[in-house]
Amino acid sequence: MRAFFILILLILATPLRADPLAAAGQPGAILLMRHAIAPGTGDPAGFRLDDCRTQRNLSAAGQAQARAIGARLAEAGITFTQILTSEWCRARDTARLLNLGPVTAFPPANSFFSTRQDEPAQTAAILAHLDALPPQARVLIVTHQVNITALTGIVPQSGETLVVRRSAQGLQLVGRLPPP
Repeated sequence: MRAFFILILLILATPLRADPLAAAGQPGAILLMRHAIAPGTGDPAGFRLDDCRTQRNLSAAGQAQARAIGARLAEAGITFTQILTSEWCRARDTARLLNLGPVTAFPPANSFFSTRQDEPAQTAAILAHLDALPPQARVLIVTHQVNITALTGIVPQSGETLVVRRSAQGLQLVGRLPPP
């Protein structure tokens, strides 16, 4: 009998975790997605934003990963008020391959891996943009690890999506959608 009561107490004390896919479909959900698989780190010397040939780009596996993520979100019936992306080719290509709707370039989501001094202004610009949206707006931002880490303190995998909500303390993690 004592074991039964201990089991009940453990069940009651265990916090319920929201299904991250269900949370992603809720009004007001913000999805922060790290671009799909693009082998390497940072960008090559001579990198130019206007020339994808000078950048680190999605591999074939990254392209397939982006399509699979988009299919999973579409199958769940999740639509977005806005889909925003970094101007880096690997992020733009990920956003496009998701095939979830129109994609808008959003410079505050650009990587600051090589220009760490840009982090405070870019992070503030993302938060200000989100704060200006109606509370029920559902937004997807395809960006980079450094940006997501600055916003949440979490280091996501390639293709991982964090589901967050706005709160008085900033962005609150609701769930994590692992990459396929």
